[in-house]
Amino acid sequence: MKIYSFEKLDCWQHARKLAAWVYLNTKNFPREEKLGIVSQMRRAAISIASNIAEGTSRTTTKDQAKFSVIAYSSTIELLNDFIISYDLEHFDEKQYNEGRELIELQTLLIAKLRKSQQATKRLNS
Repeated sequence: MKIYSFEKLDCWQHARKLAAWVYLNTKNFPREEKLGIVSQMRRAAISIASNIAEGTSRTTTKDQAKFSVIAYSSTIELLNDFIISYDLEHFDEKQYNEGRELIELQTLLIAKLRKSQQATKRLNS
C-alpha cells in the first residue's frame, strides 16, 4: 500500500488525532447542539487535516501555503467554538485543558509546516 507524503507529516498526524478527539468529546453534547456547534466543530476539525493533505498535492509553494493558511484558520475556528462550548459547560475543566493543549500544538505544527514551505520557496527562488 502506498503511503502519501501528507501521511508522513507530524502536522497531519496530529490533525487526525485532534479530529478524533473532537468527535469523541462532542458525542455527549445536548441533542439541540448536534446540528449547531457539534457539527461546526467537527467540520472545522476535519478541515484542518483535509487542507494539510490537499496542500501537499499542490505543485507550487504558493498553493501549498494557501492550504496551510486555511488549515490554520480552521484551527482557530475550532478554538473559538471550543471556548464557547466550555463557556456553555459542554466541556469540563479536564476536557478543556486537554483540548486546548491539542489545539495549541496544532497551531504550532502548522506554523512549523508554513515555515518549511517558506524555506523551500526561498531555495527555489
